[in-house]
Amino acid sequence: MSIAVIAIDLHRGHLDPEVATMPLPAEKCEEVIEQNRVFFEQCRELNIPIIHLLTQYRTEQEILSNPAWQARANDPNATRKNVARHNLEGMPGVEVIPSLWEENDILVDTKKRYDCFIATDLDFVLKANNIKTLWITGVNTNSCCLATSIDASVRDYDVTMVSDCVDTMDGPEYHEMALKVFERAFGKVKSSIQVIQEVNSNMTIL
Repeated sequence: MSIAVIAIDLHRGHLDPEVATMPLPAEKCEEVIEQNRVFFEQCRELNIPIIHLLTQYRTEQEILSNPAWQARANDPNATRKNVARHNLEGMPGVEVIPSLWEENDILVDTKKRYDCFIATDLDFVLKANNIKTLWITGVNTNSCCLATSIDASVRDYDVTMVSDCVDTMDGPEYHEMALKVFERAFGKVKSSIQVIQEVNSNMTIL
């Protein structure tokens, strides 16, 4: 089966309110974790691999060399105002949520920009495992998930954003707009139930 889940930044830095530097609202953290937990269990039963992408920086300079992030770090009203203190090496936020991780999952922990393909070996991992179809889950819908999904699409992967397994700290309107932008020109948007049902149906036909 040439499908993989690309699980983007499902880490404590976004989803554990006790340590998160750029958290989703607490109720959203619980929802995102549970939706992904159930979905991952279903995927593992179908032998669909889970590839976790984890943001991690050595220093603040690796973050602030990006002009857009530098501007947000200086804006007290920005949702990403803590970007310069987000997921530095050694911080407790730099850990995949434990309930979403299993030993056979794949970890790519060199992500430093919204696009998970930039400066990581994600494309190598996908090609080495003959992966053609990507199911995108994680945080944030309108930044990392969108940027990665668009890049994957233009690299000719078959990409679906799993609508109930992505969310954003920027609020529901940005979540919905990101899904609409992606679906209009780059790929598919479906629920976790839909993608699992489609795979099960295809296996039944075969």
